[in-house]
Amino acid sequence: MGLAIERVGTTRSLVGECPVWNSLDGAWYWVDIPARTIWRLDGAGRLRSWVCNEMVACIAPARDGSILAGMETGIFRLTLQDDGSVGATRQAAPQGLEEGMRFNDGRCDRQGRFWSGTMFMDMAAERAIGALYRYCAAGGLSEPVVSSLLTQNGLAFSPDGRTMYLSDSHPASQQVWAFDYDTDAGLPSNRRSFVDMRAHPGRPDGAAVDADGCYWTCGNDAGLLLRFTPDGRLDRTIALPMAKPSMCSFGGPGLDTLLVTSIGAGQDPHDPWAGATIMLRPGVQGLAETPFGG
Repeated sequence: MGLAIERVGTTRSLVGECPVWNSLDGAWYWVDIPARTIWRLDGAGRLRSWVCNEMVACIAPARDGSILAGMETGIFRLTLQDDGSVGATRQAAPQGLEEGMRFNDGRCDRQGRFWSGTMFMDMAAERAIGALYRYCAAGGLSEPVVSSLLTQNGLAFSPDGRTMYLSDSHPASQQVWAFDYDTDAGLPSNRRSFVDMRAHPGRPDGAAVDADGCYWTCGNDAGLLLRFTPDGRLDRTIALPMAKPSMCSFGGPGLDTLLVTSIGAGQDPHDPWAGATIMLRPGVQGLAETPFGG
């Protein structure tokens, strides 16, 4: 028998991304990038949204109740107002962010430092000018930590925080890498291949790590969730009702629920699952996301 899948509302995202469980207020958040929208699902099942002034690609709750976001022109601190408006203060922007680029995937490390990467939005151009950055309030925005990326994605950290994962979901790459991660300095090193997704169905998109240290990634274009052990072995696949799942995240009061976003843009407009956001319980526990500490 397959896992029970619950659809969240009836909305269809153009490019749903970056689901995150905020343990500070007991709610799920995610974004629809081209729609410039942040969605929130509270513990009572109430769904509401806020529209930003520019594309928002990734979000991380902050300890002060605000949200840190990787957006079109930089990293912003956002406050979601009760009247539906969004307060936005830009914190940092990388030098040389060209027109046609934006931030993409991102999250906090186990210490509460924010990481996000940039990409060139026209994927057909195959311009490997994206880079991964670290941001903290005390140190500001780092220089590029990882460069020459096509479509930065799949950022995640092991339970002890000492391994960082990163993927490039562009069709010309489809790689997932692992790094040793210095938790004190906030620096990755010893980049190595973790999974070559060309050997598996789907391109590696957004990801999460569970309490066992296994890496879950959305198999974009294949309609799958794939779970890899810490040594890079595929040990589980879950079929999903949408062809283009985009990111998964563990949450809920018991951290035992996966929320999965998807891409509706370019899909059959009559497909009820294209662009849907869903929840399921895979039988394993996840890890709480560390709020941004700056």
